[in-house]
Amino acid sequence: MPILSLKNIHCYIGPSHILRDVTFSVRPGQCLSLMGRNGMGKTTILRTIMGHIRPTKGIVHINGVNSALMKTHIIALSGIAFVPETRSIFPNLSVIENLTMAARTGVDGRSDWTLERIFNIFPKLEERQNFWGDELSGGEQQMLTISRGLMTNPSLLLLDEVTEGLAPLVREDIWRVILEIKNSGIASIIVDKHVKRLLEIADQHVILVRGEIVFHGDGKTLVECPELMKQHLGV
Repeated sequence: MPILSLKNIHCYIGPSHILRDVTFSVRPGQCLSLMGRNGMGKTTILRTIMGHIRPTKGIVHINGVNSALMKTHIIALSGIAFVPETRSIFPNLSVIENLTMAARTGVDGRSDWTLERIFNIFPKLEERQNFWGDELSGGEQQMLTISRGLMTNPSLLLLDEVTEGLAPLVREDIWRVILEIKNSGIASIIVDKHVKRLLEIADQHVILVRGEIVFHGDGKTLVECPELMKQHLGV
């Protein structure tokens, strides 16, 4: 059974029709990328999954349950962690306080992601564990934001532009961790502009144009459509 499925989702923000008949699913351990130019609805999909935006038509199922009546915190407790583009940390708490506040057992009873494991993948955070959140660099804040999501021991991790604006070395470090997350068995949905990296990591790819899916398939199929990639991704 899929962890997540979206069926015929339509969403409006004010008068604007943002998502149009979006359908896809994510199975345990699967990594799916959402691609497309800016303003095509990628972040809106993530916000719809989390219940920040409610679809005007269609159904979102989480672990087979219709999420229409679920509040956002119940969706999070159902095993979904959202790492937004805006770094979501407590600036007036230390690194270790930020992490311990987020810690909980996963819906399957597992606690694979611990402080020790976080410090193993992000040694910088161990060095900075007693620093306040607002004393960290932008890259370190992003590491902390991702780590807070992992400390919830999620079944599905939503990553929204987590490499945006980072220095190249930090960006590569984040991609290394994203691959490690995938290899750990956590399912994920990734929104990012770095198409090459997405093709290397994700199992399935969705391309959005003005809120509609124009491609849904694996990387091999996508690279065999160079005109589509050039037109909609600029590569």
